Amino acid sequence: MRLCVCFVLLSFIVCASADLSRIREGGRFVWDALGGARDMYRAYQDMREANYKGADKYFHARGNYDAAQRGPGGAWAARVISNAREKWQSDVSGRGAEDTRADQEANVWGRNGGDPNRYRPAGLPSKY
Repeated sequence: MRLCVCFVLLSFIVCASADLSRIREGGRFVWDALGGARDMYRAYQDMREANYKGADKYFHARGNYDAAQRGPGGAWAARVISNAREKWQSDVSGRGAEDTRADQEANVWGRNGGDPNRYRPAGLPSKY
């Protein structure tokens, strides 16, 4: 066991000294992915709190937009979370393919830097 731990640590030191910038990039990706997941969760919480008819697509776009603004890790987290949610929604909740398609359109729009306000319904409180 000690030999394995020593080998892993030695490998890490050798790799780290060989290319610290790649490790920093990988760490940044993970950090951005975690932040992106938080952005997605915050948009979901706001959507639930607002409970506003017709605001679903806005919150989809906003969550993806906020996450993607963090960088590649945030965009990756937004894509994974959005795709998993839409898969669950179409398989379990019974919502139709049209709703899933519209949600994915809003997801991609936000993730690609589009203004989430494109989907903002009239009358949604400015808090959101």
